[in-house]
Amino acid sequence: MSTPEPFKEVPHRGLITVALMLATIMQALDTTIANVALPTMTGDLGASPDNINWVLTSYIVAAAIMTPVTGWLADRLGRKELFLASVVGFTIFSMACGMAWSLETMVLFRLLQGVFGAAIVPLSQTFLLDINPRERHGQAMAIWGAGIMLGPILGPTLGGWLTENFNWRWVFFINLPVGILAFLGMAAYLPAVAKRVRNFDFFGFAMISLGVGALQLLLDRGGEVDWFSSTEIWVELGLSITGFWVFIIHTVTSEHPFIDPKIFLDRNFVTGLGFIFVMGVLILASMSLLPPMLANIFGYPTVTIGVVLGPRGIGTMISMLVVGRIMHRIDARILVAIGFLLTAQSLYTMASFTPQMDNWLIISSGVIQGLGMGMVFVPLSAVAFATLDARYRTDATSLFSLVRNLGSSIGVSVVAALMVQNTQINHSELGAFINPYNPNLWAASPAAAGGDPSALSQVDRLVNVQAMMISYINDFKILMVMTLIAVPFVILLRKPKAAPAGGAPAAHMD
Repeated sequence: MSTPEPFKEVPHRGLITVALMLATIMQALDTTIANVALPTMTGDLGASPDNINWVLTSYIVAAAIMTPVTGWLADRLGRKELFLASVVGFTIFSMACGMAWSLETMVLFRLLQGVFGAAIVPLSQTFLLDINPRERHGQAMAIWGAGIMLGPILGPTLGGWLTENFNWRWVFFINLPVGILAFLGMAAYLPAVAKRVRNFDFFGFAMISLGVGALQLLLDRGGEVDWFSSTEIWVELGLSITGFWVFIIHTVTSEHPFIDPKIFLDRNFVTGLGFIFVMGVLILASMSLLPPMLANIFGYPTVTIGVVLGPRGIGTMISMLVVGRIMHRIDARILVAIGFLLTAQSLYTMASFTPQMDNWLIISSGVIQGLGMGMVFVPLSAVAFATLDARYRTDATSLFSLVRNLGSSIGVSVVAALMVQNTQINHSELGAFINPYNPNLWAASPAAAGGDPSALSQVDRLVNVQAMMISYINDFKILMVMTLIAVPFVILLRKPKAAPAGGAPAAHMD
């Protein structure tokens, strides 16, 4: 790799950071903020409970397909120009979603919102790395990571509050002032980056789009169509495998591939992709389990669920900000390992949850998990790019975001599928003990043992609760084991050499 230019100080770095984070938080929130508004949308848009899920699917699939092309578009159009266009388009189609008059128009506007929003997160990460010297990359990634983590943590709570107190359309209208402020700040202060002429590999883009798009459809639709009992899922699986396989072969044999394979020669970056996939699974999989558990087993209302889970986000923020300041003094590999161990400990605690426990155990385990995830996310986001040539940075951040999102989608789908399957199995196994020949049943409920319908119904409800609780515990155990398996692999990360005088390298700026 060529020797990059030394870092050049960028004026108004604080204002640029604020503008970048406004755009990032806006996009991150929209990933989950609409979820809780779906039941209300169903009636207003004349949709069925099955069809309304396309509001989420269209956005996720469009964003997944467009994320890999961010690097080429940034080089061809200019990073600043692409970022501004993305924020404008995202804001416009957010407003259009809020004014949608039918399911068809909502799905179309959400698809276009995903198209424009795909570049926001990777470009914000790229610019934060560019405008800061290497010794400040930890702090920069702490700020960026806090914005990314706000989405899955605050999105459902904010969406529920807006829907309950105003209207579901405000879930989208709220983006207007944020988008305007982000655009004005970036238009005024964001430095322009020199454009670079690159051939566009249409075939490579088509293949990775096929692979990613089919995989996202499979993950999003699997639960609705009963997974592999459906022909649709088998078709999507075949298309996804074909797309990825042909893309890999094409990448290593093409003269001008869609993604430069030299990126994958950087060990830190490749290892970082593996870890960020695990983080993607952990972040959303655990968050997808906790709200329904608290609602269905503990009977918590939406507001209480938000209050109980909120401290998890506080733990994440504190951890990220502290780690960002101390990262230059402590080996990042140690921080990542400790972060994974803290996350595993929190999942171990969650695996001991019972329907009779109080709020404190839920809150404390959430805080520990937040601390652990923040301790992983910040150094990982910095170390993954520490040894990578800055000219590959936009492509690399796009892949980083894509892999994280795929990890989230796979994690949510897998734990949800296991939850449904294991609940049925657990209910069947526990139900086998409900018979008149079981002396324990006679001791606990003579009426149920005697066949009283009302008593049997009450016992069945208890069996349902226990079956679900066991399934949640099993999912938490799986996530804990996955976290522990990741720990030894931190040795694959290389400690970057000290930055040269003048700071870390950055992209050429006009």
